[in-house]
Amino acid sequence: MAPTVFQPEVLFAGGRLQPGGQLVVADDGSVLAAAPPGARVVKLPGKLMLPGLVNAHSHAFQRLLRGRTEYVAKGREADDFWSWRELMYRTANALDPAGVFVASRQAFLEMALAGITTVGEFHYLHHQPDGTPYADVHELAKQVARAAREVGLRIVLLRVGYARAGFEQPANPLQRRFCDPDPDTFVHRTLELRRALAGDPAVSVGFAPHSVRAVPRGWLEAVARHPGEVTHLHVAEQPAEIKACLAEHGRRPVELLEEVGLLHPKLTAVHAIHLSPSEIEALGRAKASVCACPSTERNLGDGVVPADALMRAGVTIALGTDSQADIHLLDDARQLEGHLRLVRGRRAVLDPGGGALSGLAERLLRCTMEGGARSLGLDVGALTVGQPADFFTVDLAHPCLVGAPREALLPAVVFGAATGAVSEVAVGGKLLVEAGRHPLTEEIGRDFAALVSRTP
Repeated sequence: MAPTVFQPEVLFAGGRLQPGGQLVVADDGSVLAAAPPGARVVKLPGKLMLPGLVNAHSHAFQRLLRGRTEYVAKGREADDFWSWRELMYRTANALDPAGVFVASRQAFLEMALAGITTVGEFHYLHHQPDGTPYADVHELAKQVARAAREVGLRIVLLRVGYARAGFEQPANPLQRRFCDPDPDTFVHRTLELRRALAGDPAVSVGFAPHSVRAVPRGWLEAVARHPGEVTHLHVAEQPAEIKACLAEHGRRPVELLEEVGLLHPKLTAVHAIHLSPSEIEALGRAKASVCACPSTERNLGDGVVPADALMRAGVTIALGTDSQADIHLLDDARQLEGHLRLVRGRRAVLDPGGGALSGLAERLLRCTMEGGARSLGLDVGALTVGQPADFFTVDLAHPCLVGAPREALLPAVVFGAATGAVSEVAVGGKLLVEAGRHPLTEEIGRDFAALVSRTP
């Protein structure tokens, strides 16, 4: 790729708005300080350019569930996370490798169209439905990575360790394809997957022991023996998890993680809703991250992430689309604030203070960009010199943004932009989406529609 100078009307980079600013991209796709002679110029009038959004928590195949679980099953008085989970398991077990690829590609396409350039995929579909490994034990992970790269996204595959249905619960046959036989096998296969995917610099691999209910203590200890690794796990998503953890370990989930040595700066606690004050302080001391997934947490009735208390404790907040109930990371950012307004009974809960009009919007944007990047262990999210040129633009003439004054531009985007306002999207300076169009949209949609028609 030849060196390129992108010239939007306004650039948001390095944490500040730059009217008339430009982004210079080297031939290797990184950001340069100045344009070299002969660089190609791409003018983007009427566009605001921002660092690409980082989606820190995704289950791509769950895109198949959208619209199919929004009812109370016959014979039940109410619906909750646990009944939703059973429906999700049935869908997961209906997929072969081709189906995993097709479903993942649809989710990743929607992410690209929403300005997302990097995804952390919490991947737990490993084996055949009966638990037998494929001839290539990494077959399904490779299909997910292929789907992301075909769309053009950067991906961190967070390989999930799964051992059981829960503390003192019988094995669930619907979970057999998620499970490795022991913690050493889980660690070995995660490192082996990293070696298998090492040829693509836009693909990386991290550890993801699923949760304290899905793995016993020994699995957590096995991962803790790799303290320099990016590590994600579900933490305190449901009150039932707290109860089970106390019964098994005599500790709350974060207390257990601290005890086994898993609280560290590269740990991300996904959801982290039902936390005690001491657990919040422990996450802060460890300089850990929390990934909130407001659209899913709302959809499942999980609860509200205490982002205000977490931020005060020094915890980095990232955001994820999780179950793909809706793929709009900017909306997840506004929900993070909006949910807190409902439970705290006031406005601008996460405003950092100081009276700046854009202070709250900038803080929420950092969650979608730098917070996600830190969670996934990547140097992206700010468009600073040397970083990959991952960006998206929004059309300032789109009906949802038209007329936004310069001083309120970022709040207008964070609190009002629709995905339809996204115009260009690039990873490493290469445009994936131009004028709101991805070249594979029709093909991916056809394949996905066919998959939906044959998926129970």
